[in-house]
Order: sequence, then structure tokens, then C-alpha cells
Amino acid sequence: MHTRTLGQGLQVSAIGLGCMGMSQSYGPNPGDRQAMIGVLRDAVEIGITFFDTAEVYGPFVNEELVGEALEPIRDQVVIATKFGWRIENGRSVGLDSTPDRIRQVADDSLRRLRVDTLDLFYQHRVDPDVPIEDVAGTVGELVQAGKVRHFGLSEAAAGTIRAAHAVHPVTAVQSEYSLWTRDPEPEILPTLAELGIGFVPFSPLGKGFLTGTVKPNTAFADGDVRGTIPRFSSENRTANKLLVDHVAELAATKGASPGQVALAWLLAQRPWIVPIPGTRRRERLEENARATVVALSADELADLNAVAYTIGVHGDRYNEQHMSYVGR
Repeated sequence: MHTRTLGQGLQVSAIGLGCMGMSQSYGPNPGDRQAMIGVLRDAVEIGITFFDTAEVYGPFVNEELVGEALEPIRDQVVIATKFGWRIENGRSVGLDSTPDRIRQVADDSLRRLRVDTLDLFYQHRVDPDVPIEDVAGTVGELVQAGKVRHFGLSEAAAGTIRAAHAVHPVTAVQSEYSLWTRDPEPEILPTLAELGIGFVPFSPLGKGFLTGTVKPNTAFADGDVRGTIPRFSSENRTANKLLVDHVAELAATKGASPGQVALAWLLAQRPWIVPIPGTRRRERLEENARATVVALSADELADLNAVAYTIGVHGDRYNEQHMSYVGR
């Protein structure tokens, strides 16, 4: 596995692993905890060293899972987690990035992850009620105390990134980015390039759509978040299938899977981009890792871009309530 460097010299595998789906959002959660621990350890064996979790995933159980799985190989991995939600009675009930809450989450995440230091601590969503300067300053204090190594932001606007970075260096920004979600390109990517901040795309496979495994007639299980997302309505899946078909055609000529081509496209955008696809299966880990050796020519990249822009994408990437949390 190749490595890449995010901001502040943080080196990670070129492909990471998003762990959320092991505990929520994609239908019935796996009943075999040991199987998921095995997948996490398999990822390290394959060469993946960058793992993404959050207190709100579950809540709490995803951090506990990641902590148990990676404790024996802690010195080989980089673990990112997140703060920013108020959690009551086992569910998130709103944003909360007050300094006291940030400190509490840091201590609780350290315990659940079984680590002495949080490698990368993201603000999960920007809290409009707390100045970003206060957030950055609080994380900076945690860095000084040795509880956190690096500060990150998720789904933040360019101005917010600049304001935070002026108080404490931002190592990485995490947002959705893929062939069918191009929102970060006009403002976020140029800002990160200027400031020397890395970029971590989540849902780099379009929540599975860009793999070609989600069809217009796919029925989502109870608890699968895609059933609430406009982009995944049956009508929009039919319209969006044109892009996936084109990716699949290119993949076939290269002896690759559509998902590998989608990841290779992302890796080709900037040398400091590190996608974090999620999976519950070792075979998908191996497939995603091999995307690092799928070479796309300049003509192939231009063709994918032209098709994506020409076809466009139908439907928002979140429901209305969740869209209100992004781009602040």
C-alpha cells in the first residue's frame, strides 16, 4: 500500500477505512462483533493504516469496536475520531462544540479507543453557536496536553477552514467527494492546497452506487440511510445509472472494478487526498486497496470528468435536515 501525507506531516495509507458502516446506517448491523474485529485487523494486514470513527456512530459502540480491534497493533495505525454532537439517551439531539463538551468527548474517546492520544480529532459538523476560533483553541489546548495530535474539520466551508487554521493548524478536512459529488472542487480544494491541509473524502464510492451494485430496483433494508436520501430514489437511481455504466465500461477495459476506477479517479485529483471507503468484508478491503495501482491516463480522467459533468447527478446527497448541517 502506498502512503500519502496529509497536513502537518501526518502520513497515512493512500486508502483508509471508514468504520461507520460496521455499527450503523447500512441496514441491519453485523451481529458478529468478532467478525468485524477480524475485518479491522485484516485491513492492517493488507496495508491500510488509517481508520475513521466517531463517538456518534452507534453512538459509542463504533469507537469501542475500533479500540478493541486495533489495541494490539496500535503502533501501526492512525485513528481519527470526531466530536460535535450532543448525545442523550443513546441518540444525537443536536450540535454541541462548546469547549467543555469537546474536552469531555476527548476523554471519553481516549477511553473507548484504548489509546493515550487521539491521532486526528475532527469537528464533525460546524456548530453555528460556537465560534470556530473557540473550537480551534480548545483543540489546541488538548494538543498541548498531549491528548490530541492533529485537528480536523468535517463538511466545513472555506471561510471556516481559514478561520480555524489561523488559530490552530488544521491537518485534514473531511467531506463527501466522488465522481458524483463534486461540491468541494470550487472552493474547498483550492483553499486546502493554499494552506497545506489534507483532504479525506468520505463516501468516495457514492455510498455504494459507484460500485455498480446498487440498481434502480434495489430495495434498501430497514435502517439503511440510503432509503432517506433523495439521490437514491428509484427515479434518480435510474437517471444516475448512466454515469455508473460509463465507469463500468472503462473499468472493463482496464481489468478493474468500477469501484477501483472511482477510487483511482479520486487519488488522481491531488496527492494529498486520502479516501476512506467503508466495508464489512475482507474481499472489499482487498479490492479497494488495489485501486492504488489502477492507472488512469490524462485522457481517461478527462473523459470521466466530461461524462460526469454532461450527465450530471440527480437528487441531493442528503435529506433536507442533514443538508442544513453542511457547508457552514
